[in-house]
Amino acid sequence: MTVTTMRRASTAEPAQPTFTSYVAERGPVLLRTARSLTANPADAEDLLQTALTKTYLAWDRIEDPRAVDGYVRRALLNTRTSEWRRRRVDEFAAGDELPEPDPLPVVDPAERQATHDAMWRAVLKLPARQRAMVVLRYYEDLTEVQTAEVLGVSVGTVKSAVSRALAKLREDAALEELVTAA
Repeated sequence: MTVTTMRRASTAEPAQPTFTSYVAERGPVLLRTARSLTANPADAEDLLQTALTKTYLAWDRIEDPRAVDGYVRRALLNTRTSEWRRRRVDEFAAGDELPEPDPLPVVDPAERQATHDAMWRAVLKLPARQRAMVVLRYYEDLTEVQTAEVLGVSVGTVKSAVSRALAKLREDAALEELVTAA
């Protein structure tokens, strides 16, 4: 292999994944994005489905695989904006006085941070293998199958280890104090 050929090979763009593999890999992240755009989880799923349909139709035209996420996000935003503009008002206020909505509970940022810190300290007490599985499952939002593949273990091992880890977290005294204080 010549230097020029090696240079071309090293600067080549990554291969375009299939649409199915892309959706399987990025679906949960895209669904979180869609949920941030709508108040209703069912509407978020519909929004994502519509955006993915638009992406599928343009899949062959997307040249850079690194641009796919941006394309889908733009499709989500454009679809949401179009739906918002099309929306008809089907509810009408009746009477002179409108009922006041119940105030939303205010979460103290310091309490939220204290809970986050206590949870993280409890996770750090877990054995390394259980900690890795909990982090992959719940912090990285991987499925049991994906977690098993990453760690090179069976799905059953992931299920049982995560179950034991969650049991240990439920028994953690610091976390129990937070729950009873709330």
